[in-house]
Amino acid sequence: MLLLALDTATPAVTVALHDGTAVIASSSQVDARRHGELLLPAVDRVLAEAGVKLDAVTAIAVGVGPGPYTGLRVGLMTADTFGLALGVPVHGLCTLDALAYAADIGSGPFVVATDARRKEVYWATYADSRTRLTEPAVDRPADIAGKVAGLPAVGAGALLYPDTFPAVHEPEHVSAAALASLAAERLAAGEELPAPRPLYLRRPDAQVPRNYKVVTPK
Repeated sequence: MLLLALDTATPAVTVALHDGTAVIASSSQVDARRHGELLLPAVDRVLAEAGVKLDAVTAIAVGVGPGPYTGLRVGLMTADTFGLALGVPVHGLCTLDALAYAADIGSGPFVVATDARRKEVYWATYADSRTRLTEPAVDRPADIAGKVAGLPAVGAGALLYPDTFPAVHEPEHVSAAALASLAAERLAAGEELPAPRPLYLRRPDAQVPRNYKVVTPK
């Protein structure tokens, strides 16, 4: 196996390469406005660090979110394009699951929260680093305070709202290294990973104007 993993569902533009045993190269940059500009150079760096060509990749794993429309689609379209060009399978993986997998919390339940903008968070609760208890959702922090009360938290979304998430642990952002390791672990166990389809959870920010005047030539 030579698994290429990437995620652009959060401000982190992150890429990693996994050989079936361990991560052999990785790259992460945090820039919420430059996903399209940074992703392919990051892929090039990771391949160069590992000393392999793109055509050596045997599978791809991509974070499916939840995340904002614009950033998320950069990673998904890139993964789909690589998969078609190379003729290799493309697997999806929940971005929150990758954050949970890398969490430095120890035993016990916890919550993962990323920034959903609009004063909201994408979130889910976990029994441990590999077991999600709830489906990913998007809510205002105050509206879920009762559901997450007393739980340690992981993620940049939690850092933004200390009243709801008073105990925040690393990591702040998702890493493709964790995504690749989790995907490789699940594939080795014979699990079927989700299709690489986006988890938007809400409508995109850009909307067609309502009640606009249609002007047609006479």
